[in-house]
Amino acid sequence: SKNPKGTWKDWAQTAFDESISLSAVGYFRGYESDMNWEKGEGHPFEYFVYGAACSEVEIDCLTGDHKNIRTDIVMDVGCSINPAIDIGQGILHTRGPDQYKIPAICDMPTELHIALLPPSQNSNTLYSSKGLGESGVFLGCSVFFAIHDAVSAARQERGLHGPLTLNSPLTPEKIRMACEDKFTKMIPRDEPG
Repeated sequence: SKNPKGTWKDWAQTAFDESISLSAVGYFRGYESDMNWEKGEGHPFEYFVYGAACSEVEIDCLTGDHKNIRTDIVMDVGCSINPAIDIGQGILHTRGPDQYKIPAICDMPTELHIALLPPSQNSNTLYSSKGLGESGVFLGCSVFFAIHDAVSAARQERGLHGPLTLNSPLTPEKIRMACEDKFTKMIPRDEPG
């Protein structure tokens, strides 16, 4: 109200001069929903994205290397505002090459199929869209579980039927040691605790 006809630059300079914060914080509590929890009817999570992913991998039990052969992903994104962005979501959560091998183009699956379900209307969301930020990251865990299953199968071939715990990120060292053979038994293991 002090300078309604000023420019953005004027307002920013005034805020700086008077030590006025130009940032704001908010919290989204969620929309009121017509959800009846007792009957299990309604739509409480309008922006949630539902999807499924399946990956086929090969592991090398001697080196611990793995190859992603094929990944199929299907997602319900409502009415996609920009399908190219929705299909391309994802982020690397590791700290860098000293902690984990940075994925390269050769780590892409030989076959990658991504499909968005047909648009569905939802009057409770903006443009019938849904929140897509994490779905690509979450659905990427199908590669982790495919590697886990491949290691488990290799262990079963060797007569190892006990529980198998693998933690992310699955480095070649972890995959190699989990496959277990006469050579890995010669390497001392860290004991828990």
